[in-house]
This record gives sequence, C-alpha cells and structure tokens, in this order.
Amino acid sequence: MAIFSRRTRIAAPLSAVWEFHSTLDGLRTLTPAWMNLEIHTVTGPDGEADPAELYEGTQMDMSMRPFGVGPRQRWTSRIVDRTESDGYAMFRDDMLGGPFELWIHTHEFYGDGDETILVDTVEYELPFGAIGRAGLPVSRVGFEGMFRDRHRRTKAALES
Repeated sequence: MAIFSRRTRIAAPLSAVWEFHSTLDGLRTLTPAWMNLEIHTVTGPDGEADPAELYEGTQMDMSMRPFGVGPRQRWTSRIVDRTESDGYAMFRDDMLGGPFELWIHTHEFYGDGDETILVDTVEYELPFGAIGRAGLPVSRVGFEGMFRDRHRRTKAALES
C-alpha cells in the first residue's frame, strides 16, 4: 500500500475550514475542472437524499473523466469516520467502487489560533497488481498536483 500526504496552513479558523469541507459545495469547489466530476447521487446515513452535511455513513456516487479522455470512471465513496473535538476535526472516506484497488482518504484539521493546519492523507493501491505498483512514482506526481491544487483552492476560498 502506498501513502500520500500533504499539509498546508490555512489563514482561517478551524470552524470555517471544517464547515467548508463538510459539504458537497466544498467537494465541488476543491475538485479541479480537468477531473470533469459529476456527482450522481448522495445518500445520507439515514437514507436522506442530498444531505446538507456529509456525516459518517454518507455515500456518494460520482464519475470522473480526467482531461476529457477515455470513458467516465465511476467512483463510489463513503464517509466511514467523522470526529470533532476542541481544536481538531477529521473525516475519513473510502472507495467502495472505482479505479483504485484501495483508496482511504483522511482529512484532518488542526486549529492553531485563528489558523488551521489541513492535512490530507491518502492510502491507496493502484489496480493491476505488479503492473500497478510499477506506476506508483507516476501516481505520486498526479497526487502532488491534485492536492496542491485542492489546498490552493481551500486557501483561496477561505482566506480573506
């Protein structure tokens, strides 16, 4: 299993950064346009369609077509953990179906005065066994660009 992590300081309070990441609007804002994201259905833990916040048990059915090339890739994600406490918040999602053998994404938020430390950590396995493992260096390059862009978008949306 490979691990990718990115950490960024956001000049905004934890409550604002947490709220931004807890909604579908946040997901849409953070996803680069070149991913061509479509969110098909979102179901809350109680079966509610399109919940206002993404709680533990929420499931999202999406598709992507990176750079507009090839067929759309289906992706089903589920929030498996969500925690809020004084000075810290996190949520974790996993992939139930999609282009990776394994995908676990942990989003952590550490309050630091009027600022927040944002840490994204992805544990993943590429498909196709040994052939996929040979592609790990390339995947890191893609993740670096994608998460650098996500963190830049977070700063742009929340820092004023």
